[in-house]
Amino acid sequence: MAIEIGNYSFEGYFSSPAYIEEAPGLYAIFCRHYEKDLLVDTGESDNVRLRVENNEKSNCWRRNCPSALGYAVLYTPDLDEEERKRIEEEIRDQYNPVCGRK
Repeated sequence: MAIEIGNYSFEGYFSSPAYIEEAPGLYAIFCRHYEKDLLVDTGESDNVRLRVENNEKSNCWRRNCPSALGYAVLYTPDLDEEERKRIEEEIRDQYNPVCGRK
C-alpha cells in the first residue's frame, strides 16, 4: 500500500520495523488513530530499518501516541545523503511532526 507524504509515495504502513528493509531511504513514523493518522516523526538513513529500531526519539514517539505506531518508508537507493536530507526537511517543513524537531 502506498502512503502519500508531500510529493512522495512511501511504502507502508508497517506494524513493526522488522518489515522494513535494511536499505537507504527515508522513514515516517505515524500514530495510527481511527479518525486520522498523525505524522509523529520523519528522518533519513543509509539503513532505515536499523535507524528506526535504534532511534533516540522512540520515547517521544510513544509519548505522543497513545495508540499503535505505524511505519512507512521511501527507499532511495539512487539518492545520496544530501538529497535524502533535503527531502526530510521538505517533509518536516510541510507537516511539522511533533518529534521531528532537532
